[in-house]
Amino acid sequence: MSLLMIDLDNTLVDRDTAFRSAAAAFLAEHGLPEGDLDWVMALDGSGLTPRPDVARALSERYGGVDSRDFLDRGAADRVTLTVPVREALIEVLADGWACVIVTNGRTVQQEAKIRNTGLDRLVHGWVISEAAGHRKPEPEIFRAAAAVAGAPLDGSWMIGDSATADVRGALGAGARSVWVSGGRPWTEADYRPTLITPDTASAIRRAADYGPRPPGSPDSSTGPA
Repeated sequence: MSLLMIDLDNTLVDRDTAFRSAAAAFLAEHGLPEGDLDWVMALDGSGLTPRPDVARALSERYGGVDSRDFLDRGAADRVTLTVPVREALIEVLADGWACVIVTNGRTVQQEAKIRNTGLDRLVHGWVISEAAGHRKPEPEIFRAAAAVAGAPLDGSWMIGDSATADVRGALGAGARSVWVSGGRPWTEADYRPTLITPDTASAIRRAADYGPRPPGSPDSSTGPA
């Protein structure tokens, strides 16, 4: 069985759009300035800012307002799985690929996204950094994903939108990678993804079409994308 490891936030699901919707609702619920939406988005940093830091900054700016429910459930309750991504997953699963979600984040929040979108009924499993005790780009989290699928890392793929977490992480784990660019240029000089695609559905299909690397063959992750 060949393995596709796929990032969750802003790869399988549009986390930033969901968070923006949740942030707008949070501001409206508490009678806060709607013009602060861009400030909240910048504070969030696409989910990379630690949640305690976000909660502290919100409390300081808004006089102790309780943001726990917003931060815990807001984006998770609003994410969706698009039809093109769902169809691409169904196709590669039918072709015999094992698909495992590999994501950084808190277990409760990330599992809520997986279950709310129905991904739990599609993929073979998932590895979440809080539960795994390792974060991308650490190789241990990719090894854990391979163990979940019962598949080797050699010949596997990692699909994601982060140059560091997903592409560099895959390279360090001996896997190939597809970077989901969303129209962004690749700017890292020291390493490259195996492939670059503009969206997740095409990333899934291109990795599957490219196929697994024969065991023992050289890693091509530093080659042309």
